[in-house]
Amino acid sequence: MMKINPDASSMMAKTNPTAGAAKINQAGKTKQSDNTLQTFKKYISDAQEFQHMADTSVKDLLTGKNEDLMSVVSAVSKADMSFKLLVGVRNKLIDAYKQTMNMQI
Repeated sequence: MMKINPDASSMMAKTNPTAGAAKINQAGKTKQSDNTLQTFKKYISDAQEFQHMADTSVKDLLTGKNEDLMSVVSAVSKADMSFKLLVGVRNKLIDAYKQTMNMQI
């Protein structure tokens, strides 16, 4: 099992001294949050693309256009793992949000 250090700011400060301070743009969002949103959008679109490729390969197998069963199994497995990873990340984000909301001031 892999452990993730939630305090990555100390490591970022060593590699990039300006990364510790978040810069705010005109909309009030930090550049770091914009980067995070773009990364999540990329992962979601990748998961959708894997699902589309798996659907296409299954349809091709059923219609007889493709006879390679291993490529179909590989595409379906890749789509399944991508979706499970995405759901796992979503669950971790929801847990972090709930913990933040339960903090006492």
